[in-house]
Parts: sequence; structure tokens; C-alpha cells
Amino acid sequence: MATHRYRVAVRWTGDLGEGTRSYGGYRRDHAIEIAGKPPILATSGLSPGRDAARVNPDELLVAALSSCHMLWYLHLCAEAGVVVVGYHDAAEGTLETGPDGGGRFTGATLRPRVRVRAGDLDRARALHAEAHHRCFVANSVNFPVAIEPTVERATAPGPASA
Repeated sequence: MATHRYRVAVRWTGDLGEGTRSYGGYRRDHAIEIAGKPPILATSGLSPGRDAARVNPDELLVAALSSCHMLWYLHLCAEAGVVVVGYHDAAEGTLETGPDGGGRFTGATLRPRVRVRAGDLDRARALHAEAHHRCFVANSVNFPVAIEPTVERATAPGPASA
């Protein structure tokens, strides 16, 4: 088995001049930095002092599940002769919080809508299970991830979004 390491820096940018002197006296803004890539501007998902225009860790977790599944799915389709010309996922995660503010994700559902130009549609549907089985992120979380795919034949030639 190979080991891969990913280095990410997170830099808090929300100091309003007094640090964390009070709970409401700072912003939750931060930058996620990966060498050689543009920073991702992020914030908190639920607390005050967040910037709704920025992404939050909860959204990034759901996005990571969706992205990982899609990348594995496209890989498997290419190997199987299934020509995908459109893919769109309306993914959703459920986070439950307790009275103390802590919480956990209790589940996620991926709803990929796939348009296929060539190849067997039944095989295209079945490959979602294999993609889920191979997804690094789905294999790393401690909550269920459901896959509810829709696969249809593309009616127009050329690349397009699903």
C-alpha cells in the first residue's frame, strides 16, 4: 500500500484588533492555503462572525465526498467504454448539533445526474456502486453516504452539463 501526504495550511484572518478577547469580538474568516494554488476563503458554518460569501468546513466535507465520487465514477466509465458527457451532483449532508454546540454529520446523500453518449446504461448505473466503494473520502467518514444516481442517454452530440 502506498502512503500519500497532503499539506494544507489554514491561516486565521479574522482578528479585528483584539484577538479572541470576547466570543463576538472576532470573525471566523480564514484562508486555506495549498502551495501553488489560489487560497480558499473560508469561514464558520454556524457561528456568529461568519461571512456567508465564504465556504465553510461543512460544505467542503460534502463537496469532497461528491468530488471524490465523481472522479472515481468518470475513471471507471472511461475504462468500461461508457462515454459520459454530463455530470451534475446535487449533494447534501446532514449535520446535527447538540445543546453544547458540538455535533457531527449523521449522513450524506449524493444525487449525481449523468448523461451518457455511448455505452451500456445499466453498466453506467452499476459503476456508481464501484465508485462509492473506491472513494477515499467516503471510506474515511464515520457516517453513511447514500448514492441516488440518475443515468440517462444524451440526446444531443457534444459536451454538455448534466
